[in-house]
Amino acid sequence: MKLWQKNTTVDQSVDTFTVGQDRVLDMNLAAFDVMGSLAHTQMLESIGLLEAEDLVIIQKELKQIYQEILAGQFTIEDDVEDIHSQVELLLTRRIGEAGKKIHSGRSRNDQVLVDLKLYFRHEIEEIVVKTKEVFETLQGLSNQYKDVLLPGYTHLQIAMPSSFGLWFGAYAESLVDDLEMMLSAWKVTNKNPLGSAAGYGSSFPLNRQMTTDLLGFQSMNYNVVYAQMGRGKTERILAQGLSSIAATLAKFAMDGCLYVSQNMGFIKFPDHLTTGSSIMPHKKNPDVLELIRSRCNKIQALPNEIALMTTNLPSGYHRDLQLLKENLFPAFTSLKECLDILKLMLDNIEVNKDILSDPKYDYLFSVEVVNDYVLKGMPFREAYKEIGLSIEAGTYQPSKEVNHTHEGSVGNLMNDAIKAEFDRVYASFGFDQVNEKLVSLVL
Repeated sequence: MKLWQKNTTVDQSVDTFTVGQDRVLDMNLAAFDVMGSLAHTQMLESIGLLEAEDLVIIQKELKQIYQEILAGQFTIEDDVEDIHSQVELLLTRRIGEAGKKIHSGRSRNDQVLVDLKLYFRHEIEEIVVKTKEVFETLQGLSNQYKDVLLPGYTHLQIAMPSSFGLWFGAYAESLVDDLEMMLSAWKVTNKNPLGSAAGYGSSFPLNRQMTTDLLGFQSMNYNVVYAQMGRGKTERILAQGLSSIAATLAKFAMDGCLYVSQNMGFIKFPDHLTTGSSIMPHKKNPDVLELIRSRCNKIQALPNEIALMTTNLPSGYHRDLQLLKENLFPAFTSLKECLDILKLMLDNIEVNKDILSDPKYDYLFSVEVVNDYVLKGMPFREAYKEIGLSIEAGTYQPSKEVNHTHEGSVGNLMNDAIKAEFDRVYASFGFDQVNEKLVSLVL
């Protein structure tokens, strides 16, 4: 079934090529397509395009289809083009002529737009919630190991003393900025395109504010041309939010791969969270961290992929946009899996509490000794030269006390301030208010 088909039968090869992966990918949109139709039909009745009796029948059956989707009892049939066609087909089969009335005042263009935005909101919430769990785990580890020192590196050379408190806490704070990126994506996503039809509005007196309220959108895409132009742009901005979180996870995974190696031995994981070698019985490989790194590096390519697919498109709808789903939808799943497995690894991480007793790390404290001389009245350049000469002469003696008290240092992690920032950004999404609107729509 095709909503646009008249008397001409489309060549099978054209049909297969143009439908592509839509039947599979559109299953992600199924529940949200029903939500859009529930709001749209209420609006149609309010402006006199649906009889009240028809609305009751339509709403009841749409809610039944919604429950079937949640129960895993819904499929898109092989000869049906997409989710929109399947829902309308089921309605028409079950309630007759009333099912054919739900498409008045909209196009598949704005129908898929609203489906996508509802779906994106759902995925953003799931990712943000999982990010919160990882953030809280990192902060817990930062506080737990705040006094355990760790070598800090620049240029992969031993540099200055750091701590596990700083290391875990740095990645927690990085997630705060990542959440700001996701909040920007949420704000762009949380605008209602329904009513823009094919991109040029409708001669029906649609009430777009009503559907905006019913679907829990913050506002609408006001200009109907821009509503269509926003497809591709929304996906790119969302991909940038995903890639920001992915970059943090990939960097942590790279650190973890280094720190777990025998050459460093800063951390380790239980045997059941590592893998082995087919010929080397001693191996305990950090495959989980390596795959997090690679998956998240792949996600970081996503904004460029979307940009290249949409950059030279003029205004209006183009079928190129259909392919964005193939790039973006799997990224949601992959990032959520990375967040889940990283939390598992963090929950089981073991920290080496005696790293700096190894003499090879003595030079970490050279700056501490220089600073101690400065505090006793010696000019910095003279102190720097004296310690440098003692290192060259082999007479350098480290002082292994670290007395850092300023904000954000080893002795003053500022984790409470970082948490306050995270909580502020998290609260700005307003997930509860949106979900209350959707629950009232589908019940």
